[in-house]
Amino acid sequence: MPAEYSTPGKTLSPSRRNARASAMARRQIETTQPSSGFKDIYLLYAGAGVFAGFLVLAFLAATGHISFEFRAGEGAVNSGIDFGVLGTLALFLPYGLVATRRASRIEQIEARLPDFLRDVAEAGRFGMTLPEAIIVASKGRYGPLTEEIQHMASQLEWGVPVAQALRLFEDRIRTPLTSRVVSIIVKANEAGGNVADVLNMVAHDTREVQLSEEQRRITMVTYLTVIYISFGVFLATILIMAFTFLPQMVTASQGLANVASVGAAVGISSQYIPAVFLAFLAAVIAHALGDGMMAGVIHTGRLEEGMIHASVMLIVGWGLMRFVVPVLNA
Repeated sequence: MPAEYSTPGKTLSPSRRNARASAMARRQIETTQPSSGFKDIYLLYAGAGVFAGFLVLAFLAATGHISFEFRAGEGAVNSGIDFGVLGTLALFLPYGLVATRRASRIEQIEARLPDFLRDVAEAGRFGMTLPEAIIVASKGRYGPLTEEIQHMASQLEWGVPVAQALRLFEDRIRTPLTSRVVSIIVKANEAGGNVADVLNMVAHDTREVQLSEEQRRITMVTYLTVIYISFGVFLATILIMAFTFLPQMVTASQGLANVASVGAAVGISSQYIPAVFLAFLAAVIAHALGDGMMAGVIHTGRLEEGMIHASVMLIVGWGLMRFVVPVLNA
């Protein structure tokens, strides 16, 4: 008997062994498995704080209280917009990347869950109990799920009740699909009967749901591509106007100003040209944010991925408008 479950000259009862094993497993999880969602939400709070700080800088720059220009010869409003864009990127990009990475890991885990359930069901058909079937199935390879399954099998070997081991497995994984599957297995095991048939049905239904979700994503890739193409066309149109139309307006305005007789009759007010450029810049930013968030929601149904798409579009659009398009002054 393991040393943890015995004392010199005294052997613990099975119930006390199970209680101690459960307590040890629970304590190990609490100390080694922090909640990913907990980290994500605090990263979002930190990004919101940075965003608020950049908004303050944007207001001070736009009102002329601080003098900072990303490119010489531009007005204060441009600097205010720049600070706002940087704050938005600080809010969206880090949280979007971390949350999407966590969601991707969850998908990888859930994708291998039906394979594990089928292996447990096959082992159960040979007359094994549910704990024995889980221990035998833990010898397989299930990608990122393998370590957690082996952990659960080790707990069963140490005497942890199968219901408790499954609940601890659910606490470590923390995915909606895992919670539903564990609840069904625990109830089926408590009710008795042929658990292998229940596991096969659960594995089949789980795989059907995953295939349906995968098919939906494949279909949505077309719409995602359309959104990126439409944003690219819009951005190209804005760039063509910024490179050709606005400079020609500046040139024409300066030429007419030098001819007093013509200027008195016609005249082009060049003071509005920087304002037109700002309108173009604001339109690019608005489209980048709106199209990016829509792309994420359409593709996966998650705003976190939308934050990544919005950040990519915002970096490309804002970068081209601010560092490629020439400075236009009246």
